[in-house]
Amino acid sequence: MKVDAVFEGGGMKFIGLVGAACCLEEKGYMWRQVAGTSSGSIVAAMLAAGYKASELKDILMNTEFEKFLDESKIKIVAPINKSINFFKDKGIYSGDKLEEFVAQLLEKKGKVKFKDVSENKKSKLKIVASDITLQKMLILPDDIIHYGIDPMELEIAKAVRMSISIPFYFKPVKLSYKNKCSLIVDGGILSKFPIWIFDVYGIPKCPTFGFKLVSNNKKNNSTEKTNFISYALDIIDTMIEKNEDIYIRDKDAVRTIFIPTLGAHTTQFDMSLKMKSALFYSGYKSAEKFLSTWDFEQYIKRYRS
Repeated sequence: MKVDAVFEGGGMKFIGLVGAACCLEEKGYMWRQVAGTSSGSIVAAMLAAGYKASELKDILMNTEFEKFLDESKIKIVAPINKSINFFKDKGIYSGDKLEEFVAQLLEKKGKVKFKDVSENKKSKLKIVASDITLQKMLILPDDIIHYGIDPMELEIAKAVRMSISIPFYFKPVKLSYKNKCSLIVDGGILSKFPIWIFDVYGIPKCPTFGFKLVSNNKKNNSTEKTNFISYALDIIDTMIEKNEDIYIRDKDAVRTIFIPTLGAHTTQFDMSLKMKSALFYSGYKSAEKFLSTWDFEQYIKRYRS
C-alpha cells in the first residue's frame, strides 16, 4: 500500500524516525510523497531519493555525528572561535559538513536536485524551513521561486541544509534576491510537525502517516554550563522541543506514530552506538504498535467522509 509520510524534526533523535520507516517498509508500505522538517528532512530526502530505511539505518549507525561540528581543531582556541562564530556568523558551526554528507548520499542515487524527484514539475519531496527575515514558513521547493530560483533546479542538500539550521547552533543560510537578503533557519521554528502538508479536500487517495518524536523525560543535557552561548542554545532547544507538542488534534493523532526518544536530546552529536540502536528500535516498535490498530477505512469514515 502506498502512503504519504511526514517526518518531524528532532535533531539527533531522528534515528527513531528511521526505525519506524523501516518497520513500515517491511510491512509492505511504499512511499508516495514524503516531507520533513529539520532532521526529519534528512529522512524524507533519502527516502525520496530511493534509499531504503534499512540502508539509511546502516549508514547512520556507522556515522560519527560529531564530524558535522566543524569548529577549529585547535582545542586551546576552540572556545574563543565558538564565541566569534556565534556573534559574527550567527552560529557556532557552519553546517557545511552536514550538507556535504547529505549531498554525497544523494549523488550516489543520482538524485541531486528537486527535478530528480519530480514528475511534471511536481516534487514528491517537501522540506520545511523558516525565513526569519520575512518571518514566514517556506515549503521547499515550491516557495523558492519567490527568491528568483527555479524550484526544479534547487539542490535537495541545500534545502535540507536550510531546514536543519538550528538557530545559534548552525549558521543560517543566506538567500540574496532583488537587492535583499533573507536568513533561512530550522523549519522547526515555525512548523516542527507539518502533518497537514499533503492533506486534500475530500477523500485522500492514500493515508498520510505522521512520524513524531515524543519525550516523557525532562531535558537531558550532557552539560550544565551557564555561559551565554549555552544559555542561548538552551532557549532554542526548548523552543524546538515544545513547539506543537501541546496540542495535536484527534484526527491527526490517530494517523501519527509516536516515538519515545528515551532521554536523548536534540544536539546530542556524541550519541553512542547503544543509544542509536535503542532509538531505532523505539521507532520500529512504535510503528508496529501503530499498525496493529490502524484502519484506513475507519479513518475515512470517521474523519474524512
